[in-house]
Amino acid sequence: MNVQPKHPQPLILSGRDVTAVLGPTNTGKTHLAIERMVAHESGVIGLPLRLLAREVYTRVCEKVGAHKVALITGEEKIQPPGARYSVCTVEAMPRETDAAFVAIDEVQLAGDLERGHIFTDRILHLRGRQETLLLGAATMHGILQRLLKGVSVVTRPRLSHLAYAGSKKLTRLPRRTAIVAFSADEVYAIAELIRRQQGGAAVVLGALSPRTRNAQVALFQAGDVDYLVATDAIGMGLNLDLDHVAFAQNRKFDGYQYRNLTAAELGQIAGRAGRHLRDGTFGVTGQVDPLDEELIKKIESHDFDPVKVMQWRTADFDFASLDALKRSIETNAPVEGLTRALPAVDAQALEHLSRDEAIRALATDAKRVALLWEACALPDYRKIAPAQHADLIASIYMDLARHGHVDENYMAEQVRRADTTDGDIDTLSHRIAQIRTWTFVANRPGWLADQAHWQEKTREIEDRLSDALHERLTKRFVDRRTSVLMRRLRENTMPEAEISPTGTVLVEGHHVGELQGFRFTADQSAGGEDAKAVRTAAQKALAAEFETRAERFGACANGDLALGSDGTLRWIGAPIGTLVASDEPLKPRLVLLADEQLTGPARDKVAARAERFVNFQIESLLKPLVDLKNAEQLTGIGRGIAFQLVEHFGLINRRDIAEEMKSLDQEGRAALRRLGVRFGAYHVFVPALIKPAPAGLVTLLWALKNDGKDKPGFGDVVHALASGRTSVVIDPAFDKSFYKLAGYRNLGRRAVRVDILERLADLIRPATNWKPGLGQRPDGAYDGHAFMVTPPMMSILGATADDME
Repeated sequence: MNVQPKHPQPLILSGRDVTAVLGPTNTGKTHLAIERMVAHESGVIGLPLRLLAREVYTRVCEKVGAHKVALITGEEKIQPPGARYSVCTVEAMPRETDAAFVAIDEVQLAGDLERGHIFTDRILHLRGRQETLLLGAATMHGILQRLLKGVSVVTRPRLSHLAYAGSKKLTRLPRRTAIVAFSADEVYAIAELIRRQQGGAAVVLGALSPRTRNAQVALFQAGDVDYLVATDAIGMGLNLDLDHVAFAQNRKFDGYQYRNLTAAELGQIAGRAGRHLRDGTFGVTGQVDPLDEELIKKIESHDFDPVKVMQWRTADFDFASLDALKRSIETNAPVEGLTRALPAVDAQALEHLSRDEAIRALATDAKRVALLWEACALPDYRKIAPAQHADLIASIYMDLARHGHVDENYMAEQVRRADTTDGDIDTLSHRIAQIRTWTFVANRPGWLADQAHWQEKTREIEDRLSDALHERLTKRFVDRRTSVLMRRLRENTMPEAEISPTGTVLVEGHHVGELQGFRFTADQSAGGEDAKAVRTAAQKALAAEFETRAERFGACANGDLALGSDGTLRWIGAPIGTLVASDEPLKPRLVLLADEQLTGPARDKVAARAERFVNFQIESLLKPLVDLKNAEQLTGIGRGIAFQLVEHFGLINRRDIAEEMKSLDQEGRAALRRLGVRFGAYHVFVPALIKPAPAGLVTLLWALKNDGKDKPGFGDVVHALASGRTSVVIDPAFDKSFYKLAGYRNLGRRAVRVDILERLADLIRPATNWKPGLGQRPDGAYDGHAFMVTPPMMSILGATADDME
């Protein structure tokens, strides 16, 4: 570990061999820098973000081969032996280089209160032997010309037009839109709304690791989602296929205060809309007021207030003592156009540590003070209180000062705490911030005894956590089913559908609903655009399936069909149709339960097969009624009685047709008996109908004509008949019609089956007809006026003596 202080390079206030390439976003500045660098024998390029460094590193590798390119960031180092080109974050750029080419990207960040002094330092100190490029916004034109005498400024115009599109509701934003907010809570809330309405959104926040951000951006770029919800992290260098940028907030906390974004900041973000020659638009959404005309004009014309001063901090640190170091950090800017930067995270940490007696006791010479300053460079990825961050630095520094490296057990424990992928989005984000801290430690030269092991270990954990976070974000904010379906529909291609034997419908591998018979029911979790997409995809994909099912249904056996007590016709359990009343009680009308997609000959085929089965059921179970209705051999009174039996579903109280019965001759009685009619003392009825299946169908047909399906007792009395009960206690809540339809006669508290009632009458009649002195007393005879209940009477009724009272 080399912490010997070096004499800093002097300010280079000359612009000779320096070219500033300035202009708005989408002007190809970074692409130019890459092309220029690989044209030289060696080069160094500095980017503002690790994410961008990774992207540029990949592009340079594709041009010259990975063995020639190094990637150097605070958390990652890939340094092949003999690498000729270095891609770095600006913080990780070397202070000195012999490279032929140097480029610094986004130089307008030299005006940033937090990181500006780092950019300023590289602008003023770092040069390529043959060429130096400074890339950034046109707002840097004046300040660079003042500070770097003789600098060559090249202005590049935007390749496409950027226009203001006004205010739109979140749910009305066009596809390929980035929605910008400045807090994680707001980003998540917007993404949740977009998921419900549009199928999902990718999420980009500065706190995400590069791997997670890349994965989220890939979702958007691949078209899996049409919306990106992000903080201003998208404003710098992320090349996105955006058509529109909508600001859901225009205020942010800059580390010191809440403030409105400047026109330049808004323009930097809005400029992400439109790529190459394709125009882009920007606007506002949510609670943000429409932008004023002056601000719109500035953004559209990329005409922003110039950067007047660059943030500066000395690089000439005095390591003689802690106090000397602090004084040197507070050195004033040496020239006009530079201003001393506010205390950065490292300076704040040093201030805290300088008050710690244990630290002061260790930092007693220049080497130890320089080591402390190096430790203070640890970034605050966790965004915790300055005192807490300083405590972490203190632990690391004391190990370095006392033992020459960070204690392995301490490192292992800190890494272990972050090494778990369970938890929600916030938990995983916190763990990634933790592991990034230790990834930085692992990449500091000389800080660990086994540096290679810990570099690999921390990188592996960060990758695993990043993948888990991407999975959680996608699960929460992306409905993959809807996004896939909507994409396929836009492409006007037939989705691939799979239908399981149980009727589960999968489109493109995603569950979209259930197909029961000829009706598709969309997944209940679908709503809004989701439901529309599901139904549209299903309609396209299921058209052929309906044709196939219609063929199978038309040829199915009767055993595959069942008519339920509620009037629903089912095919292997799936509802196909339902019965409704018609003018004729024995000919109900069948209404198909089928989607509109079942049309033409296929629908006719299904309807015909269903109607055949219903007719078969009626003709089979209610054959005596059908025969009575169609009995041409009946004439006169016999035909009239048959008609009434059909109208009353096979059961008439004899007294209601007493006159007809008096007039019915023996030939007519015989004809009706041959058709299954029984003439009892109290009823004229068809015994074959007093069975569960016929009685259930009779009850249904009556209910259809009399709105009886919703009446209390519908279907319940038939269950009593099915259990063999010859009499039942009457439920006062039930409609009494259902007892008669099932073949029962209501008598006081009980209902008795009419055939049993006729048998009971046969037992009672001898007892009531007997008179004293007229032979042997029959069972149950009393005095010729009343009778006594006998065991045979109770037996056929299935009743007790109390029931007979």
